[in-house]
Amino acid sequence: MAFKTPSKGMTRTKGLQTRKPLQAKPLSPADQIKAQKNKIQAATIRALEKARRTAAEQGVDLSDWETEFLNGVTERVKTYGRAFADPDKGAMNGTLSLRQGVKLREIRKKAQKGQQTEEEEENE
Repeated sequence: MAFKTPSKGMTRTKGLQTRKPLQAKPLSPADQIKAQKNKIQAATIRALEKARRTAAEQGVDLSDWETEFLNGVTERVKTYGRAFADPDKGAMNGTLSLRQGVKLREIRKKAQKGQQTEEEEENE
């Protein structure tokens, strides 16, 4: 055989190394739920800001109502953690009601159409 193994067996000279420290204790279920809510809220705020930023970059004029909607919903999500009070209007763990989600998608489509028309003008 070409390989020889040590008679004592293989030993490790150094301990295992990790890049991040190990957690002292796992998160409690309540802390896990709170962390998940914070992630959902942050994602909603990012989506609202992205819609506003995309519209501004593409030069799409949002109506006063749409601008007020984006500002109001962002403020309510930051303040209360969600933008609606009636649980029948949306998911219990959601931050936007169903109608608010629809309006946000419409605003994002409007901003993206402005981007598409701009690209078409450049191609001509």
